[in-house]
Amino acid sequence: MASSHSSPPVPRPSNSDGIFKKEVDSSAKHYKHVRSLPDVCPKEPTGDSHRLCDGPSVVADQHRWTVYNSKVNLPAALNDPRLAKRESDFFTKTWGLDFVETEVMPSFYLPHITKEHFAPYLEVTTQREKIHEKCKNICPAKDDLDTIPILSNNNDKSRTDLEQVPKIFMKPDFALDDPLTFNAVLPWSHFSGAGGKGSRDVASSRLLQEKLSHYLDVVEVNIAHQISLRSEAFFHAMTSQHELQDYLKNTSQAVKVLRDKIAQINKVMCEGSLNILRQALTRNNSIKLYNKMKLMATVHQTQPTVQLLLSTSEFVGALDLIATTQEVLQQELQGIHSFRHLGSQLCELEKLIDKMMIADFSTYARSDLNRPFEDENEVLEEERLVSLVFGLLKQRKLDFLEIYSEEMISAAKHIIKQCVVSTISQIEEIDTEIVVKLADQMRLMNFHQWFELLTCIFANFLFFLKRVKATLSVIRSVVLLVLDRNQKTKFQEGTVAEGSPGKSFNTITEVGYLTHEGMFISDAFKEGEQPSVGPEPKNQRTSYQSSEPCGSDSTSEQECTTESSSSREQTSSSVTPGGVEITINEDMKLTDLELGRVANNIQELLYNASDVCHDRCVKFLMSRAKDGFLEKLNSSEFVALSRSVEIFVKDTEELCGRRSMSLRGALQSQANRFVNRFHEERKTKLSLLLDNERWKQAEVPAEFQDLVNSIADGRISLPEKRATGTEERKPTDYLIVDGQKYAVVGTVLLLIRIFLEYCQCVDDIPSITTDMLIRLSDLIKQFNSRSCQLVLGAGALQVVGLKTITTKNLALASRCLQLIVHYIPIIRAHFEARLQPKQYSILRHFDHITKDYNDHIAEISAKLVAIMDSLFEKVLSKYEVKAPMPSTCFRNVCKQMTKMHEAIYDLLPEEQTQMLFLRINASFKLHLKRQLARLNVVNDGGPQHGLVMADVAFYTGNIQALKTLKNLDLNMAEIWEQKR
Repeated sequence: MASSHSSPPVPRPSNSDGIFKKEVDSSAKHYKHVRSLPDVCPKEPTGDSHRLCDGPSVVADQHRWTVYNSKVNLPAALNDPRLAKRESDFFTKTWGLDFVETEVMPSFYLPHITKEHFAPYLEVTTQREKIHEKCKNICPAKDDLDTIPILSNNNDKSRTDLEQVPKIFMKPDFALDDPLTFNAVLPWSHFSGAGGKGSRDVASSRLLQEKLSHYLDVVEVNIAHQISLRSEAFFHAMTSQHELQDYLKNTSQAVKVLRDKIAQINKVMCEGSLNILRQALTRNNSIKLYNKMKLMATVHQTQPTVQLLLSTSEFVGALDLIATTQEVLQQELQGIHSFRHLGSQLCELEKLIDKMMIADFSTYARSDLNRPFEDENEVLEEERLVSLVFGLLKQRKLDFLEIYSEEMISAAKHIIKQCVVSTISQIEEIDTEIVVKLADQMRLMNFHQWFELLTCIFANFLFFLKRVKATLSVIRSVVLLVLDRNQKTKFQEGTVAEGSPGKSFNTITEVGYLTHEGMFISDAFKEGEQPSVGPEPKNQRTSYQSSEPCGSDSTSEQECTTESSSSREQTSSSVTPGGVEITINEDMKLTDLELGRVANNIQELLYNASDVCHDRCVKFLMSRAKDGFLEKLNSSEFVALSRSVEIFVKDTEELCGRRSMSLRGALQSQANRFVNRFHEERKTKLSLLLDNERWKQAEVPAEFQDLVNSIADGRISLPEKRATGTEERKPTDYLIVDGQKYAVVGTVLLLIRIFLEYCQCVDDIPSITTDMLIRLSDLIKQFNSRSCQLVLGAGALQVVGLKTITTKNLALASRCLQLIVHYIPIIRAHFEARLQPKQYSILRHFDHITKDYNDHIAEISAKLVAIMDSLFEKVLSKYEVKAPMPSTCFRNVCKQMTKMHEAIYDLLPEEQTQMLFLRINASFKLHLKRQLARLNVVNDGGPQHGLVMADVAFYTGNIQALKTLKNLDLNMAEIWEQKR
C-alpha cells in the first residue's frame, strides 16, 4: 500500500536566496480539497502547541526540512491497542510515556531570524500571488468543474438517505438507558398483547427489526462514503511515516557523529580548565570548612567561658558572649546537627543570668542600704553596681528599680528600729525584761530622751538619703551614657547614609570575648585575613593569628574568612562620675523613650526615698502621740520639736529636690492639737486671773517693763531668762509705753506676756499662724467681754467680793483697755508679715476687736459721767437761792468733784481727765439750769442773781483749783436762759 503512493521528493532551493518552491503532489489531481497533512503527529496535551513545530531540529544541520516532508502511518498512530489513550507525539510512542520534552537552549551559532529577513522574498512573490489568485477566481480548473456535479449528486443522495433515519438517533444525548428514549425506539405497545394478538406482535417486532437494520445500513453506507472521500489523505499519511523513519535514522547517525566531536572538543579544550576551576573551588571550600570547624571549636567553648565569667560576676561579658554566640549560630553555623541544642541551652543560661543579676542586685542594695553609717563611702563597690545596672539594662530588666525601692523601705524600717534599740539600751530606767515591746519602751522615755532619739533618727535618715542619692546618681549616669550613645549612633548612621555609605569610621571596633582556651570569637572570623597596612587605630582589637596559614595565594585571602555581622559592633568607652570606665555596645535593646522613662523613674525613686523617710518619721511621731504625750508638751518643748522637724524637712528638700508633706502634715495635726491645748491653757489662765482680779493698780515688775521696751524696739518675743545672780530692780507704779504712763492691773501684765507667747509660737511654728491668730483674737475678745462683765456689769461684787465698783476701778479698767488697744496694731502687723496675701482676710478680726474695745472705753467714760450726773440731779434738786453763800449744795458738789478728780487723776492722762471733766461740767450746767428755771431765777442783776453768781464763782474756783484743770473753760454763762 505504501509503494503505490509515493511521497513527494524533498524540496530543493530554486535560487541562491534559499527560497523553496513547493512541488504539487500527483495524488492531488482528482479533488482540490484533499491535501497532504502538514503535521500529522498530534501535539502533547500538556505542552506548548508551538514547541514541536517552531523549535530547532538537529536534522536541519544536514538537510533543509519543511513540514511538508512529514509522513506518518496513520493507522499505526491511531490504532495502538496497548495504550488507554493516544500518545501525545511520535517520541512518546517510540520511547515510551517516560519521555519528557525539555526546552532546547537556543544555539549561539545560529542567527536570530526576524520578519525583516523575509522582506526580499515577499516583495518578489507578492505580485505573482495576486495574479494567481485573480486567475484562479476567473478560470476554475477543468477537474473541478467535472467533479462538482458528481459530488453534489452524491451529497444529495446521502442527505436523502440520512433523512429517513429518525432524528432521535442523531441527538447527542441519545441513550437507551433513558426510559423515554427506550420507549420511543422500542414502543411497548407492540408487545403488550395477549391471546389472539400474538401473531400480530411477532409481525410488528419483525417489521421494527428490519426498520432498524435499514437505518444501520444507511449509516454504514454514509460512513463508507465519507471514508472513501478521504482515502487519498490516508494513504498519503502512511507514505509519510516511512520517509520519517528514514530521516530519523539519518538524524541519529548525525547526532552520534556530533557527540563524538563534542566529546573530543571537551577532552581537548574544557577538561583542563574545568579541573583548575574545580580544584580552586575545592580549595576555597576546604578553607571555609577549616574556618567553620575552628569557629565551631570556639563556639563549643562558650558554656565553660560563660561559667568562668559568672564565677567572677562578669554578667555583662557573659551576656555579650551569649548574644554573639547565638548570632553566630543563627548566621554562620545554622543547621549544624551537633549544635542543635546549643541555642536553647544558651537561652536557658541567659534566663539564669537574668535571675542571678536580679538576685545579686537585691543583695547589693540590701548590703549598701544597711551598712553602718560610720562608713564614709557614699557608693559601695561602684564597679559592681555599674556592671549590674548595665547588664540589667541590656536584658530589659527594668524592674530592678522596684527591687531597690523595696529594699529602701525595709532599710528605713531597720534604721528606726536600730536607733530605738540603741537609745533604749543606754537608758537604765527602762527594764527591757519587763517591757518587751519597743513601742512600750519608747513611751517610757521623757521628752529629753525621746527628742534625742528623734534627732538621731533624723541624722541617720539624712545619711541614708545621701547614700540613696549617690547610688541613684551612678545608676542614672549609666542610663544617660547609654542614651547618649544611642543618640550618637543614630547621628553617625544618618551622616554615613548622607555622606559616604561605603566608608567605615575609625571608631568601629571589633568586640570579642575571651573564651576558655584563650581565643576570641571575633578572631575566628578574622583568622587568615590579611592585616591592614599601616598602624591600627587604638580602639581596634588585634586579631588572633593562627599558626596555620589559610593559603599561599594572596588573591584568595578574602575567601579565607567567614564574615558575620555579629563579629563587628560599634562600642564606645565612657566614664561614670565615680571614675568607672564602661564599654557600651550598639546591641542595647532599649529605645530612647524607654531609657528616658527609666531616668525619670530613677528621679521618682529619689523622691520616693524622701517620702519613705518622712512616712517612717510620721509613724514614729504617731506612735509616741498615742498617749497624748505631744499634746502635753510645753511651748518651748513643742517649739524645739517643730524646729527640729522643720530643719529635717528643709534638709531633705534640698537633698532630694522635692517637698514632702507627710511629716509636715503630721506635725501640723499635732500643732493643731498643741494650739488647742495651748489656747485652752491660756484661756483658762486668763479666766482665773480675771475672776480673782480686784481691779486695783498693780506694781509693774522690771521684767515686764523690759518686755514692753523690747516690743517698742521691734522685738516681739519673750526675753531670755536672766541669770539668778543679777541685780534685782524695784518695781514701779506705772508701765511706761512710748513715753506714756499706764496704770494697770496684774492681769493685763500677764495678758501682754501671753500675747508675746502667741507671737513667739507663730515665729517658731509658721504653719499654725492662722490658728494662732484666730485663737489670740478669741482670747482678746474674752478679756474684753469678761472685764466688761466684772466692772461695768458689777460682776466683781459677787466673784471677788468687792463692796462697790468705784470710779477708780472704772478708770483703771479703761486705762487697761487702752493699753490693749495700743498693742493690737503691733500684733496685727506681726501676724500680717507671716500670712500669705490670700489669708489677709482673717486680719479683719483685729478691726472688730479694736472697735469693741473703743466702744467699751467709751462706755466706761459714759459710766463715770453718769455717776456724776445722778449725783448732780440728786443734789441740785434741793438747791435753794438763799444765804449764806456758798450754799451747802454747791459745797457738796465741789466735794464730789474733788473726790472724782483725786480718783482718776493718777490713772488717766491729762487730756482724758480734761475731756471727762468737761462732760461732767456740761451735765452740771444742765441740771443747774433746770433748777434755776424752776426757781424762776433769771439773769436780771437782782439779789437772787447775785447769790447764784456767788455759788457759781465758788464752783468755778474749786474746779479750776484742781490739777490739770486750771485752764479749763467751764463757760458757766450757759446756765441762764437766753433772753428773746
